[in-house]
Amino acid sequence: MNSKEFIKALNYITEEKNISKDFVFDAMEQALATAYKKNFGSKTNVKVKMNRETGEIRVYSYYVVVDDFDDGTETTDEEGNIVRIPPEVNVDAQILLEEAREIDPTLEIGDTFEREVTPDDFGRVAAGTAKQVLTQKIREAERAQIMEEFQDKQGEMMMGMLAMEDQRNYYVDLGKSRGILPKTEMIPDEVLKMGTSIRVYITKVEETTKGPLILCSRKHYGFVKRLFETEIPELVDGTIELYSVIREAGLRSKVAVFSHDDNVDPIGACIGANGSRIANILKELNGEKVDLVRYSENKEEFIANALSPAKNVTVNIIDPMKKEALAIVTDDNLSLAIGKKGSNIKLASKLTKYKISVKTLAQINEEGNK
Repeated sequence: MNSKEFIKALNYITEEKNISKDFVFDAMEQALATAYKKNFGSKTNVKVKMNRETGEIRVYSYYVVVDDFDDGTETTDEEGNIVRIPPEVNVDAQILLEEAREIDPTLEIGDTFEREVTPDDFGRVAAGTAKQVLTQKIREAERAQIMEEFQDKQGEMMMGMLAMEDQRNYYVDLGKSRGILPKTEMIPDEVLKMGTSIRVYITKVEETTKGPLILCSRKHYGFVKRLFETEIPELVDGTIELYSVIREAGLRSKVAVFSHDDNVDPIGACIGANGSRIANILKELNGEKVDLVRYSENKEEFIANALSPAKNVTVNIIDPMKKEALAIVTDDNLSLAIGKKGSNIKLASKLTKYKISVKTLAQINEEGNK
């Protein structure tokens, strides 16, 4: 291996990948020690040292001076089985005092010293090892950097680019890594084109044997929540607060908000001037309907608001312990309160955490006459 070329390549790679040189040198030294043991006899007391400036490689065996070789002792455990206790110093690393003093007369029992054992043709072994190890360690470092960058992104929204597609997933380029966007996590009926920018909600970031796994969604309720935070500055500065989001992707979302400032209308803030803010959100949601619900600590009022777009709703709490409520509506608001296939009342129930029944006065009177 040409040492100058190695150092030159190492400098380029570590700078480009933003990886510590010491990390790469340490990895190379460990790998070359393993290669030495494999090719020149398995010894446990081997160290490889690389010159950080020149790339020169030297192999050393290290020894502990002893008065007699110690290969461990035998004892018995509580069940009477023979158990071998290994020596404090591996036998490969032991050298008798007499032999040690032939190398250095000043050595004493317990001293440690190193002796160079670099083979003449070790450069051939090093060259065969370097590329494989360097590639592996760089990949590990890149994975670690990706995990460091993305580990706090779970539950956040990111902008990416659609890079690939297979039968089950889209793959979103997020910069240093790609996120997996399952087609089951798409907004129903939306059509995506390769190479276009796309917002995704990060549902999971996990380290795997194949590298970081980053799962994305556009169907998750958190996607709607982050969209609102992106478009509504008052949510970011705390003037208004998002109480809860409930969603049936592709059909309807309900977003409950309230204001900490009596002079700021939370619904108006979310809609924006001429509807500009909510329009941007609806565009991203592919036409999915969004009901802005004014949150109230008064449960009757909150439930009535949650049944939007139905109007003129009167709510009675039937059982506060079981969280059951009756919503009374006019005939022309009944279908709006219930929604298509019961979707509106279902979302309102989830938003308020109350089991809601919807009836008209005529239905209540009819039940009372039975």
